[in-house]
Amino acid sequence: MYVPMKEKEMAAFMQVAKEDRAEFHKVLDELLAEGKIGITSKGKYTKPDENIVTGTFISNAKGFGFVEVEGRTEDLFIPETRTGDAFHKDTVQARLLPGQRGKRQEAEVIKVLGHGTTQIVGTFQKSKNFGFVIPDNIKLASDIFIPLERSKGAVDGHKVVAEITDYGNEQKNKKPEGKVVEILGHINDPGVDILSIVKNFELPIGFEEKVLNQAQRVSPEVLDTDREGREDLRNVQMVTIDGEDAKDLDDAVSVSRMGENYLLGVHIADVTNYVQENSALDREALKRGTSVYLVDRVIPMLPHVLSNGICSLNQGVDRLALSCLMTVSPKGEVIDYRIVESVICVDRRMTYTSVKKILEDKDEAERREYEAFVPMFELMEELAGILRAKRKKRGSIDFDFPETKIILDKEGHPLEIKPYERNTATKIIEDFMLLANETVAQHFYWLELPFVYRIHDNPDPEKIMQLSVFISNFGYGIKTSKEEVHPKEIQKLLGKIEGTPEEALISRLTLRSMKQAKYSVECTGHFGLACQYYCHFTSPIRRYPDLQIHRIIKEQLRGRLKENRILHYNEILPAVADRSSKMERRADEAERETDKLKKTEYMEKHIGERFEGVISGITSWGIYVELPNTVEGLIHVSSLMGDYFYYDEVNYEMVGRDFGKKYKLGERIAIIVEGTDRFARTVDFVEDDDYGERSDEAGRE
Repeated sequence: MYVPMKEKEMAAFMQVAKEDRAEFHKVLDELLAEGKIGITSKGKYTKPDENIVTGTFISNAKGFGFVEVEGRTEDLFIPETRTGDAFHKDTVQARLLPGQRGKRQEAEVIKVLGHGTTQIVGTFQKSKNFGFVIPDNIKLASDIFIPLERSKGAVDGHKVVAEITDYGNEQKNKKPEGKVVEILGHINDPGVDILSIVKNFELPIGFEEKVLNQAQRVSPEVLDTDREGREDLRNVQMVTIDGEDAKDLDDAVSVSRMGENYLLGVHIADVTNYVQENSALDREALKRGTSVYLVDRVIPMLPHVLSNGICSLNQGVDRLALSCLMTVSPKGEVIDYRIVESVICVDRRMTYTSVKKILEDKDEAERREYEAFVPMFELMEELAGILRAKRKKRGSIDFDFPETKIILDKEGHPLEIKPYERNTATKIIEDFMLLANETVAQHFYWLELPFVYRIHDNPDPEKIMQLSVFISNFGYGIKTSKEEVHPKEIQKLLGKIEGTPEEALISRLTLRSMKQAKYSVECTGHFGLACQYYCHFTSPIRRYPDLQIHRIIKEQLRGRLKENRILHYNEILPAVADRSSKMERRADEAERETDKLKKTEYMEKHIGERFEGVISGITSWGIYVELPNTVEGLIHVSSLMGDYFYYDEVNYEMVGRDFGKKYKLGERIAIIVEGTDRFARTVDFVEDDDYGERSDEAGRE
């Protein structure tokens, strides 16, 4: 795809050509990779072929692949015979192929420009004179050949990290080759399974010494010099409300009345006071982008000495904060607000469980213990209810379904999978954080200053159509206009299913039909929240975008956001937003993979047992069934008995060719757990054929 050079780029290009021939050819290669020039068969540079694009190759275990091209909404499909020597995550040039048999545009890889995968994590298998590493990443189509002298003494069943030394050649049937650089432990050793996922996603383990040293040098107490110029809010009654096991407390809240209005304070830890721009701590935080919450561990964005210490809003100690002080009307409108640098002192460290007992359960002992705070908690509940109703009126979508909590034993084996329920207390904090995030985003939007926003685009019409077909099996529907859906329609659907047996499933599948939210320097709105202005302001301990905008806020408050600083932020923020979005996706994927792994391990103990579930997905290879505990498994099409079944793409149904039996999305179905594959993190089901007969007998009885 031809991308013409801008005038400034051309001028710089010509200057390099005059001064340094070696650098000139290096720049030519870069322009070639970016699609800004082409190359003829005789090696001459020219305007590129518009059918040749540059992108990232994503391989598939079945041999074919895809190329992700920036600016294209659909990936290119690369048939198995057209992948060339491309390896997973390689930067490649691909030529669009004429004609199109499937839904996607097809292409062929014509050149590998650079390798994106240099190490792989997998299981070592030893033969007499050599070994292989079977990659954990199922997208990698080939095992990695390991000469015995480069195996580092690994034995069968060892989880290892292997460095690729030769990417192989598909045409010559030559496998990729590598060397073992790290042995993680045996596949059955406690914790090695999660450690393998950590390594596979290249998540950091520990901090470099210079980062830790910098964190250690930070004063454990608030210095007098840091208090100067800040608003003293230590006499304002405020609390933190978090989970029992939370240690990094980055938000405190306060609520009081002023006439008929509410005074809501959202006080966020001033992490930027201790993490200076471009310091070792800052560079490491940007590199990580976010804290990662895996089933058995947390990989923090900042060292614990900061995140659990001076940056944490611990009870009874002075802390520095950025406070968003809002005056909210009885209708939930923010009629006035101030954003200030402050000094605060949290009165009590509360838990969601405790606040729930006070407000929902009216627990007398709990109310007595926190007697001085009960009026404020009741005011919080009142205000949160008003804010929630206002958001609902405008169409904000509230996915109120339980998250999964996996309980592990000391050795990391799953004991229980249960829902992690939201309650009054969790909703109060959500409502207050949402309002602060909106208020801050709107304020900086109208100041027309560089900023990082949280945006959420409208969903794809095709996914909304699939959702519409799915929910029709339950008797529900959603209205669309010009292939678009208003968030209010999604909200109405969630309201209709509230309290029904299918609520959790439909909520989860509705969420899957949405696009992924991301960070951007452009304020294009948030579909899910049905609002125009939104940002992440409230979690600077665990999210880099929050930390980044805190710097901008403080510079603006101090009158230091001059032309040179505005230019600086305009230059760096697009990369910050892009990096933060990518690191967030990496964290989400790693969290999902660890959950899938532990769910698979949990179901190993239930092979042969019968469960009832709901058909949550249908593909050409089978039917996916989700159980009430959120475990999803596959009934392979070859296991469906009584007919020859095929997938009806138009109606999203599995249909029997001869007898017409149909399987539809959303249908209840009884299954037996047939097997599990911890390596692939999959669970296999078969239909319980006796289910219908037992149901008939029960009805006759």
